[in-house]
Amino acid sequence: MKIFKTLYSVLAFGAALSLTGCIEEVFPEEEHATEDQMKDAGLVSAINGMSSQFCQGYLVYEGQQVHETDMAYPQLMIAFTEMLGDMYPGGSNSGYDWYRNYNTMNASMGPSSYFSYLPWRTLYMFIKSANDAIKTYKGIAEPKNEDKNYAAQAYGYRAFEYYLLMALFEPVENEYTDVKDVLGLTVPIVTDETTEEQANNNPRVSHDEMVKFILSDLEEAEKLFTETGYTAKNHTAPDLSVIKALQAKVYLWDKKYAEAYTAADKAIELAEANGAAMMTQSELTSANSAFTTATSGWLWYTHYSAENMGNLCNFIGWMSGEADWGYSSLSRPMIDKSLYDKMGLNDYRRKQFLDPDRQRGDYETCRDEEYLAAAPNYLALKFRCAGGDYQTYSKGGAVDVPIMRLEELYLLRAEAAGMSQGVAKGVELLNKWVSTYRDPAYKCKATTERDMQLAVLTQMRIEFWGEGNAFPSAKRIKPGVMQYYEGTNAPSNIFYINAKGIKPNWTLVIPQFELDANKALVGHNNPDPTKTVDGTKAKKGEYAEGTVK
Repeated sequence: MKIFKTLYSVLAFGAALSLTGCIEEVFPEEEHATEDQMKDAGLVSAINGMSSQFCQGYLVYEGQQVHETDMAYPQLMIAFTEMLGDMYPGGSNSGYDWYRNYNTMNASMGPSSYFSYLPWRTLYMFIKSANDAIKTYKGIAEPKNEDKNYAAQAYGYRAFEYYLLMALFEPVENEYTDVKDVLGLTVPIVTDETTEEQANNNPRVSHDEMVKFILSDLEEAEKLFTETGYTAKNHTAPDLSVIKALQAKVYLWDKKYAEAYTAADKAIELAEANGAAMMTQSELTSANSAFTTATSGWLWYTHYSAENMGNLCNFIGWMSGEADWGYSSLSRPMIDKSLYDKMGLNDYRRKQFLDPDRQRGDYETCRDEEYLAAAPNYLALKFRCAGGDYQTYSKGGAVDVPIMRLEELYLLRAEAAGMSQGVAKGVELLNKWVSTYRDPAYKCKATTERDMQLAVLTQMRIEFWGEGNAFPSAKRIKPGVMQYYEGTNAPSNIFYINAKGIKPNWTLVIPQFELDANKALVGHNNPDPTKTVDGTKAKKGEYAEGTVK
């Protein structure tokens, strides 16, 4: 497995991309510590380094400006949103939305594709850092409470990373790719005890084995946090509420709904006992501060500083509809119209996107009214520039980025309740949350399990637009994807993806460099989803015909 070796040049991946235009990058003033440096510095520095690593620009290419989408965890947030079909470029040149290939499936998504390589490599680099921290902890003869707390965080990191790998690479049955030969397979497990020889002949483990492994990491984290009585003072690393939330996510993936409910409920109890609260309307929509600084309900987040970002390789530079730097100033990210229309007229979250009727939103902006008037409909105003500084990337882009929020726990709990305690219970919890915190007029009337699940999923896609948290739920629930419909705001036909159940590229393929290094994977890759649903041949309002018999 290549994670054990120095990353060799993969410039060919970047060269193979079809990109339009170029903006000169400004490099960070400083670089984060290397993995070896973190390891040498000890457990404390290793954990702190992992937090920084989560938003490290040019992580995979080790500081080289190869591709500005290489920005650690935030790139997964954007990729997940694009995969869902919830985000489009609204500018005149969609080519500046470099993540669009996760949406359109127009470019190669095969083993040699950058778009499979980057998530795989990123997550296994995170895992190596967690493994280094865990190995350091195991080498401490008499660990103190502080050591146990840091170790618990490392186990939480590793569990989260394998959960994401499972969500991305475990295939689910679909209409467009034949997955019968790899059904039930996830990814290879690499731990702090895995040797390089073992890694080079390391098969994909089964769904059951991966779930068991992740839960064992979470159980160890829970045990250590409980022993020490740890209470988080900041949330740049997992705490016990996050551990319980991750358990809920894994149980949902495993369709263990009663267990998921119990875990989510406990996570809520722990988080609120530690002061967590829902984001308010002001925190959701403020022109100068929305999604720039962690609120009490951000249970886990990472942070950009002026020293660890360039003007292109940073989250705000990709996602802000107001920033004057980065690619968002050209791609103009916007929400899918059909998803926007699912919000009630009184839903606070409508103000995070530009309504065609500008007066309806009573918008706050760090720009001026002329800017809003000329902006594309449905432009994203969710992620603001820090302090309203839309001109200076090192100031406006220095933001906190959420990994997990309290809101997600309430929605996960609602689904789990509906699937384990009866539909009515799930609907009750969903209605209570939305009507209390987002839309006073909201009322879900679902009477079946599926309709209840779809209603929860819709709220997750709205609430976590740009954060990506809805992706694993969508892959489980298979809601269908309709991007070519009457009135669509998809900017061109390559975005016209109408897929039954799921998009086939919701399951990525294992990259070629890993197949070359790990012989146990040969012959056990996921099928290539490239153009299995072709937007250029879409029929308005109709799902593409399946190809799997």
